[in-house]
Amino acid sequence: MENKSHAFWAGLFTIGLGVTIALAVFWFNLDRTVRVPYDLISHTNVTGLSTDADVRYRGLEVGKVQSIHFDRASPGTIVIRILVDKNAPITRSTFGSLGLQGVTGIAFVQLDDTGADPTPVPSSAHHVAQLPMRPGLLDQLQERGDALLSELQSVAAHADAMLSDPTRMQLMATAASLQHAADAVTTLAQAVQPAVSRLPGAMDQFTRTLAATNALVTTLSASNGPLVSNLNKIGSAADRARGALATMNASLLEMSARLDYETLPRMNALATDVSGAARAVDRAADAFSTSPRSLLFGVGRAQPGPGEPGFAWPDAASAGARH
Repeated sequence: MENKSHAFWAGLFTIGLGVTIALAVFWFNLDRTVRVPYDLISHTNVTGLSTDADVRYRGLEVGKVQSIHFDRASPGTIVIRILVDKNAPITRSTFGSLGLQGVTGIAFVQLDDTGADPTPVPSSAHHVAQLPMRPGLLDQLQERGDALLSELQSVAAHADAMLSDPTRMQLMATAASLQHAADAVTTLAQAVQPAVSRLPGAMDQFTRTLAATNALVTTLSASNGPLVSNLNKIGSAADRARGALATMNASLLEMSARLDYETLPRMNALATDVSGAARAVDRAADAFSTSPRSLLFGVGRAQPGPGEPGFAWPDAASAGARH
């Protein structure tokens, strides 16, 4: 009986421990996130999507796919019911698309937002809001498959045209021209090689020339250099020249004053004397021409004029005889 009692309690303990572990696992795996239902309306294929697939908002997991079914009111339309975290920013410009997880082919719902209308979209279990479903990458590739095939055919046609006989001959001629050009460049490089080998010496000489020029400029710009000394001498000569010009100017001013106050009055007096002498000579010449004997006997007494003593009016007979 005692062994049975120990076995009973051991079995009861094991069962209790198993139930406790199961409850703990269930408790820790229980999802307590409050989710809001939304319906994604898709008019394209949903290949690879299944229930319990992830719902991501710009890469962040925000929910799960609850169900996938056809819309009875609109044939060909697929309604994807998703449960999204209530804190997810679902707005009127939010849309969904299918994304693929690597190369497994398993799809998930990718939510994104254009930002055109930031108004939140309310939803509940009784009034489920609808969001548009846009084509995914595979759908876009399928839609553009015909255009891609046409482009590929056009590229193949152009490639076939490029590989025709005339084009190949032209390409071979171009390659030959390039080879000739390469040979010419090689010949030119060989001809230039001696000049290139002399470049280091020329650069060294140029460096020495620059150093000598720098030394010359430094010497000329020194405060006690020949350039500054010559400039100082030129400045001193210019100062002496200015002094000489000032002295010459003073001498000219003094000479002008003497000419105005001494020489010109004397010249005026001389001119007056010369004018008087000229008048006297003129009177003498007039007298000589009138009476040449006056040169020997002198000039007679002048006849008295009217109003002077001894003046007498001539009579009419003598006046008529004169006439």
